[in-house]
Amino acid sequence: MIQLDDRLLALRGQVREWGADFRALGLALDRDPELIREHFDLPAVRYLSTMGIPPEYGNVPIPIAGNRFYGTLALERAIIMEELACADVGMLVASPGPLLAGVLIDLLADEQQKDWFYGRMLESPLWTFFALTEPDRGSDAGALSTTVVPATGDKPALLSGAKRYVGNAARAQLGVVFARTSPGPLGINAVLVENPSPGLHAEALETIGLRGARISAITMQDVEIAPDRFLGRHLSPSRRGMWAFVQTFNLLRPGVAAIALGIARAAHEYVITHRSALRRDERDRLDVLGRRIDGARRLVHLAAAAVDARTGDGYLASAAKVRAAQLAHDATQEACTFFGAGARLEHPVLDKLVRDARGMEFIEGTSNMQKLNLFQGLFTGKLDRDDPFRTAPLAV
Repeated sequence: MIQLDDRLLALRGQVREWGADFRALGLALDRDPELIREHFDLPAVRYLSTMGIPPEYGNVPIPIAGNRFYGTLALERAIIMEELACADVGMLVASPGPLLAGVLIDLLADEQQKDWFYGRMLESPLWTFFALTEPDRGSDAGALSTTVVPATGDKPALLSGAKRYVGNAARAQLGVVFARTSPGPLGINAVLVENPSPGLHAEALETIGLRGARISAITMQDVEIAPDRFLGRHLSPSRRGMWAFVQTFNLLRPGVAAIALGIARAAHEYVITHRSALRRDERDRLDVLGRRIDGARRLVHLAAAAVDARTGDGYLASAAKVRAAQLAHDATQEACTFFGAGARLEHPVLDKLVRDARGMEFIEGTSNMQKLNLFQGLFTGKLDRDDPFRTAPLAV
């Protein structure tokens, strides 16, 4: 069990206060996701816009209880994500920042690329995107069809293909795209792109939940890629493509699990706030849900601590994501039962929580992918079935 020290408790308390702004704007943003552009001055949005940028590149985040939290540690991110998702997940995913792309930059970019990317992020709030999934292939990187035709003579490298279900791509200024430069697993590379660029088009898709994320489709036709925009050019081919995005997902999955945990907690707290008188059986059901939330939090924090310690192979992170995504779905559905027929019509916050919760299964890999990763850990002996889940048994 991970005990939060005074420093992390202060972080949690401050972010919980910031969350009041998100909660107040959540329903309005759900109707108009571009409302976020009017609220770059909110403390949480300002913090998220640079979260993950290391201090050596000039990041000076808002001080909290005399400390600066750069968001480069998974446990810090998990605390922040839970609190802000509990306030309103739409505002969280709508906020600009380097998060997913930034982690890949930290893994793959050379110093010149980091200076350029982080410098752009610190100049003004920018959205970024991370484009892996393709329309007909999902996140199966081995079947990527997006390609980069190498430069020849005086002709630049050209990027062509399509990506789908890419968060914030329609409004992002910077992004990373995974594409194939040659056959086989070592032929996959990540490239930096700017939006707008000739030949690149990103369009937001209509979604039921997580509307703040502006989940998008991207098409690319002969987008010019300069030589200094190939990530990992100083690394061996085995560390540029598939290895890089797998590592990125492993590093960020505890944060995704924390987002789902925050949605579940929001549903639980909504019932507590809006149902003052409960029958005995209702109290019992609410208590069971509260214990599930506490158990999931322990697992999320354990997974985040493992990421920060660079131990394990992502199995705990996958377990946390599976558990929390299922919990978000169960908690939001359960919360509706406390308000009778028509609960979602009469309680728009609950309706939004139900819709948002469904999206958590698919963020950064579907739950089926996480279960496969988890089972590999169990069957190879790299993950102890009993220990990590002692307080929160896994159901798959």
